[in-house]
Amino acid sequence: MEARRETPLGDTQDPFAAPGAPLRRLLRWARRHGLIPILLLATLVRFYDLTAAAIWGDEGSSLLLANYSLGGIWNHAAFDVHPPLYFMLLHAWIGLFGDGIFAIRCLSAVAGIGAVGVGVWLVDRLATRRAAMIAGVLLALLPTAVRYSQEVRMYSLLGLLLLAGTLALVYWLRKPQRTRYLVIYALLMSAAFYTHYFAVLAALSHWLYLGLVRLQPGYRLRHIQRPDWWLANLGIVVLYLPWLPNLLNLLQHIEQLKVGGDVGWEDPVTLASLPGMIWTWLIQDDGEHLPWLVFASVPLAMLGLTWIAVARDRSVNRGSVLLALYTGVPLLLVFAVSLITPVFIERYLTAYALGLPMLVALAIDRLYRRARMVAVAVLLAVAAVEMVGVNTNATVDPEDQFNRMVNYVNQHFVSGDQIVTSDMLWYLSYVYYNRTDAPVRLYTPATADGRSTRPNEYGFGTLVSADVYLDRLADLPGNSQRIWLIGTLDEPDEFAPLPGGWQRTSDVHAGGAYARLYLRPQVEEAGR
Repeated sequence: MEARRETPLGDTQDPFAAPGAPLRRLLRWARRHGLIPILLLATLVRFYDLTAAAIWGDEGSSLLLANYSLGGIWNHAAFDVHPPLYFMLLHAWIGLFGDGIFAIRCLSAVAGIGAVGVGVWLVDRLATRRAAMIAGVLLALLPTAVRYSQEVRMYSLLGLLLLAGTLALVYWLRKPQRTRYLVIYALLMSAAFYTHYFAVLAALSHWLYLGLVRLQPGYRLRHIQRPDWWLANLGIVVLYLPWLPNLLNLLQHIEQLKVGGDVGWEDPVTLASLPGMIWTWLIQDDGEHLPWLVFASVPLAMLGLTWIAVARDRSVNRGSVLLALYTGVPLLLVFAVSLITPVFIERYLTAYALGLPMLVALAIDRLYRRARMVAVAVLLAVAAVEMVGVNTNATVDPEDQFNRMVNYVNQHFVSGDQIVTSDMLWYLSYVYYNRTDAPVRLYTPATADGRSTRPNEYGFGTLVSADVYLDRLADLPGNSQRIWLIGTLDEPDEFAPLPGGWQRTSDVHAGGAYARLYLRPQVEEAGR
């Protein structure tokens, strides 16, 4: 593999700089940088078994929200825990390709593949072509990125936008007189802010990076003092102003989100949660069951490789510092906040996990110059660990999925049957697979002290109209003799106690849920 020296600050190689059509220039650049086989690898692992896992609750909520008009999406997302851009794109995507499970998951898969390409491009700007190719392989296999490239949620898109924004920042650092890079940066970061609220952590890491390189000994980069940098960030604020009232209103009603279970549901963090997150990124398991020496080894190895990447960075712009901040600042800040309110959730941090393989690639590239065997061993070890996680993602039993149970109900449904789900997440999944003419109901019995368990208008509650809720099973229409109850397997019966005389005649389960068909006594018409 041929390497080149790390690019100096003034290097302006750009896949769009040569003459010719833009697509042809991009393909030529991709071939020259070995990007095509890397993208093929990324495509293979993201499209493998793309439809095997059933749509789960969060994905169902994406689809319900995307079914609204663009104006409706804007209004309902104002009460949700995520901004509207992804749902608007999903709305347009469904309009073009339909709402089949393969089609709707392709949006995230394509964004995930794009993020791999942008990551290669970014490392190529920061270091050597060898480092870029290593980063591409490790990004293609990163299990947390693969997983969320296969879900109908915004996390894959967020990673693409944030890496692209970081790349635009790097181009501006090299040629600060070219303000078009700052315009691109402002647009990409604004789009990221409209995709997920945690995009603010990337912006913070960018500011910290510019502050650090301004203070570094020797050649100091004064970009943070440039008026155009401040104007670009002002532009981001201006573009975000239409959404800002909705964000402030959401923050004022955080308690309603907690009551509805949309935030604050995560278990409190412990000291083991931080290394556990690294394990989750790499193998899709928090590793806390492992012997403590093994449990500590991989996170410490990642920390050591990050140190090598940063300490051996001799470039003027210190790009490894940018990647270290991009990954480390969100990880540590979200962990710290979670000591108060638990939000230390893998999918919220997946976009920042993308920085880890790039840092590892930089470290391997710098090790390779002095200790080739060690560098190759590290690369093989990290790739092997990632393959464990890739295999975990691919270990899905299509026959034990929620949709199998719903399909059974669809096949045995009789006109007039009633369908009642016990939980909001089951409801959100069930609606997608429901092929009957019956409206799906959500069971919301009052608590022992008489309090309602209906969701409020925030979070998932914004997607459900009042006629969906069913406070008492006895309130079902009197002419409905057959009732399908959809509940959680191996949990206390959420529907107990059932009205008198109900008889179970059918029971099927899959994907952690059950569907039970009950016959209830016929109710004589009034006045007979």
